[in-house]
Amino acid sequence: MPDRATILVVEDSDDHVLLLRHAFQKAGILNPIQVVSSGEDAIAYLGGSDRYSDWKMFPLPSIVLLDLKLPGVDGLHVLRWIRRQPSLKALRVAMLTSSDLGEEINAAYEAGVNVFLTKPVDLDKLVEMMRVFRAHWLEFAQAPHILRLTHTAGESQPS
Repeated sequence: MPDRATILVVEDSDDHVLLLRHAFQKAGILNPIQVVSSGEDAIAYLGGSDRYSDWKMFPLPSIVLLDLKLPGVDGLHVLRWIRRQPSLKALRVAMLTSSDLGEEINAAYEAGVNVFLTKPVDLDKLVEMMRVFRAHWLEFAQAPHILRLTHTAGESQPS
């Protein structure tokens, strides 16, 4: 996978986004980061619609870090939407949330999440989690080739 592939963070808490950006920096994750704060925006971003229609400005991510508990459309709904899209169903999705409830973990895996990560409370542990994330997902694991299909003639844009 290219070292500089875009990461989409779907997180409604500005504080969590700030901590995550700090952890990325400390963990050596230099990839471009796109952040959306709702499930609706995540779907619009991934679908390349509304204000996210400029694909150069909002490229398809190689991986999505998706919070479970979002206002309105929650993370499980977004995950299920992704898995129903023929062009996106192989997109790698990591659920990154504060939850550690067994039923939510099981529901996420049943819906097709690639990994379920519980956000540590301690910043040092979050940094360590992001180091492992970087090594596994950004350096060693091969990303699938994902295309964003247009709404018209079926043209596509590679990720």
